[in-house]
Amino acid sequence: MKAFLILEDGHVFEGKSVGSTKEIISEIVFNTSMTGYLEVLTDPSYAGQSVCMTYPLIGNYGICKEDMEAERPWQSGFIVRELAKRPSNFRSEESVESFLIENDITGIEAIDTRALTKILRDKGTMKGMITTDENFDKDDCIKRIKAWSMGHVVLDVTCKEKMSFPGDGYKVAVIDLGVKKNIVRCLLERGCSVTVYPAETPAEEIIADAPDGIMLTNGPGDPKDNVKTIEEIKKLFATKIPIFAICLGHQLLALANGADTQKMKYGHRGANHPVKDLKTGKVYISTQNHGYVVKEETLDRDIAEPSFINVNDKTIEGVHYLGKNVQTVQFHPEACAGPLDTGFLFDEFMNMMEVSK
Repeated sequence: MKAFLILEDGHVFEGKSVGSTKEIISEIVFNTSMTGYLEVLTDPSYAGQSVCMTYPLIGNYGICKEDMEAERPWQSGFIVRELAKRPSNFRSEESVESFLIENDITGIEAIDTRALTKILRDKGTMKGMITTDENFDKDDCIKRIKAWSMGHVVLDVTCKEKMSFPGDGYKVAVIDLGVKKNIVRCLLERGCSVTVYPAETPAEEIIADAPDGIMLTNGPGDPKDNVKTIEEIKKLFATKIPIFAICLGHQLLALANGADTQKMKYGHRGANHPVKDLKTGKVYISTQNHGYVVKEETLDRDIAEPSFINVNDKTIEGVHYLGKNVQTVQFHPEACAGPLDTGFLFDEFMNMMEVSK
């Protein structure tokens, strides 16, 4: 069956339908990872987006549900050059196409993903539609695409009630803005007792549970939409409880302290982004997935200072808060699939909790 990707600037790509055939409108982004497509599909940070995978062959090792970052995929759509129909891997449980059908995710293959990526790099991230309607009215589609809004997607992906994972070590409160399973897994591997809270949980409830540390997680959408969560983060920051924040959590903590964020032209999404530790001068390869960034010039240097920068474009990749046991990073130290170069940051979080005792 034919499928079409229509961009808001008028570009139309014709390909083949894979997965669900429902028509969807979403934000169109690209990811440069060669592996980890299942982790990309199930990362809640992609809620409201359709992801174009730049690597030309996707799905050759199939689907292993143990590797999922959430209980279900959150992407609106999946865009590939070629989808492997016969995966070969001893861990594979099914093909990517059957996984897309099973989870009602719209997909399109056999388009020029390099051309699409070049358009997004040149013009910036834009909205688009995937449809199987061969008689679509282009002008009407573009009108509908431009009228579409992602909305406050953090409320869609966050847990609906508190969840607990027992451990014998430090008690960590995880604020679920769109948490990846591997973040919780990294804490549990270090012996932590983890409690996951919905995004808008009152700070007073979290503080009353007496955690040894607080984790602010990754998540989707515009950080400025999270007005209520930012107000609760201000209260948590005012305590002496150590805080470690990743991705969206990093942005929200900056907003809570008076800094500003802005949308990037096309974002950082992939498993090969170099970041520099400004304290040691070392460069690490990181996995990233974000379309917004903290504006360095808006950081109050009496409160915070950059700790990591992106080697390619010099944007802020981490912030250290002065006089506080608070560290935030824009990239993903829990990365799977991807390089584990910065996994030591979880150990630093453990040290922060130990020192604060």
